[in-house]
This record gives sequence, structure tokens and C-alpha cells, in this order.
Amino acid sequence: MKKLFLAIAVLSSLYSSSQSTPKMDFETYNPPSTLVVPGQPILKAKYPFIDVHNHQFGMPTMDLGTLITDMDKMNMKVMVNLSGQSGETLKKSMANVKANYPNRFIVFANIDFKNVGESGWGEKAAAQLEEDVKNGANGLKIYKSLGFSVKDINGKRVTVDDPRLDDIWKKAGELKIPVLIHTADPKPFWQPMDANNERWLELATHAGRKRQDNDPAPWDTLIAEQHRMFKKHPSTTFIAAHFGWFPNDLGKLGRVLDAMPNVVVEFGAIIAELGRQPKTANQFFTKYQDRILFGKDSWVPAEYPTYFRVLESTDEYFPYHKKYHAYWAMYGMGLPDAILKKIYYKNALRIIPNIDKTLFPD
Repeated sequence: MKKLFLAIAVLSSLYSSSQSTPKMDFETYNPPSTLVVPGQPILKAKYPFIDVHNHQFGMPTMDLGTLITDMDKMNMKVMVNLSGQSGETLKKSMANVKANYPNRFIVFANIDFKNVGESGWGEKAAAQLEEDVKNGANGLKIYKSLGFSVKDINGKRVTVDDPRLDDIWKKAGELKIPVLIHTADPKPFWQPMDANNERWLELATHAGRKRQDNDPAPWDTLIAEQHRMFKKHPSTTFIAAHFGWFPNDLGKLGRVLDAMPNVVVEFGAIIAELGRQPKTANQFFTKYQDRILFGKDSWVPAEYPTYFRVLESTDEYFPYHKKYHAYWAMYGMGLPDAILKKIYYKNALRIIPNIDKTLFPD
């Protein structure tokens, strides 16, 4: 009997060895789905749309025709360049736009936060914003550096709700231009980088994105600063970038919007969160259909079809375009035409001044 057990053990060991496979890391394992379901990519938006979150730093001198070619292929009628900067640089961008495609681009100004704390700094910054608007800017973009790396003349972190910035937000309201603001980053960037962190792959492959509570402050602190600023300036329209970093908690985002009527959102770089909760996202888009704008962020034309498919289709289990953002598959929300039109262009036409309305249907 002992000999039989020994023989079985040896055979079992040999079988296991023959069946063993090389180990594969998480980054490499990405098998194509064998699921066969109806659906296909959507390469062109059903309606002409306005991308309110784009960055074209080379706009002062670039050939805008290359952008127009890609925009036309996907039915993008207007691109909002959030990286207009200020002063002479902004003037050069506007000159390029006016000379070539005057109704296809909108430019937002930016604030130079150098020397915050000097006497009269806020008034000067507000005056520069007013000058930039006279020179063609139709909005203001605030980068996440405010709250992260912007420091005053004493080397102290400038908070998002710092009262020394109030003149800027007040001036934007007076000029009736929106402020698109990016504060913080996804909350998992502050959480332990372990097997429980959904952003592990992104943090592992993108050095520098991991945060600590002292680098420079806890996530909740940064978001609270932003919300206090929103509430302090109810006459100014704020566009919270990236769904305010609550795309994974639409119930919370709904409560934020309910409490702050002057805030709207855009979904740049967070479509993967919406695509994994199509029923809940559909309900959110239905309830807040007047307060959501189309935004993409990074200019990669090949990635826009994911956005169109999540918004328009009822397709199941289709791939996302960046595994490090989302290792899960997407599902379509199947938004009705009336809501799609608001998301694609009507809401932006209402919120951002001087967009050519003749480019869009009623």
C-alpha cells in the first residue's frame, strides 16, 4: 500500500510539473474577451459636440488645420483650449484662431500665481483676467497646482479657498465667464498602494502620482477647500473637472450639485467610471442633465470612440482604451437623444460665451 501511495505521489508531481505555466504579471495579463454580444465601436458622435476640456499649448503657432481634420472625423464642432495662458501668449492664440478657424476654437485664460501675498496681488490678477477676456478669452482654467504646489511669498501652500484669490473668482462672475477648475486627483492616489487599491496599476506605472497626507495635504482637505470656495462665490459658475473626483460615488456628487447650484461638471478622463455603472450613471445623467458637459482632457483622437459608445449605445462589455485607468470593461448608458444633445452641445452653449450657435442644430 505504501508503494502505491508513493507511486501516486510521484505521478501527481510529474503531472503538476507538466501542467505548470510561467508566472505572468498583472500588467501583462489582458486576454481578449470571448464574449459574443451585439455592438460595435462608434467612431463619430451622433450629434455635433463641444469638448470643453482640451489642452493645446502650441496654439499660438501651430497649424490648426491638423486639429480640424481630426475634429471633423468625430463630429467635434468646437474645441475649448484650456491652456490659453495669458497676456501676449493668449493674444497670439487668438490671432491664430481668428485668422484661420474663428468659429471652431474657444480659448480659456490661466492665472499666474507667482507672488501671491504681495500687496494688491488679487486686484492685479483680476485686472489681468479682465484684460485677457477683452483679448478673446471666454473662460478661466485653474490647474491642480493650486492646492498642490502654489506657494505664497512666504513659502506657504496657497489653499484653493485662500481669501487672497477672492478677487479672481468675483471678477469671473462679473465677466460672466465660467471657471473650470481641477483640484486634487483620484482619492486612491492617497491610499495604500496594495492589493486593495484599484489604481495600483496606474501608480505602479506612473511614478510621481502616489500621494501622502503631507504631500501636500489629505485628499479630503483639498476637496473641502474647493467646496468652500464654490459656496463662497455663488454668482460665479464653476465647472468641476473630472466630475469633481466623485465619478465613483454619484450619490455624493449629486449631493454636491444639490448644495451648490453654481457648479456644473465635466467627465474628462473618468468615462471608465461611468462605463462600469451604466444604470446608475444613466439615472444621474437623467437627473442632472442640465449640469453635465462633454470633456475629454488629453488630446488622443483614437480614444474618443469610448466616450461616444458609453454615452450613446447599450452595448455590453466592450474594452476601455487604457488598461492602467481601468482593467474592467465598459457598458453603454444608452442616453436618449434629448439628453445627448444637452451633453454634447446645449449645456456648453448656455454656460460658455461666444460659441457660434449656428454650428449646432436646435
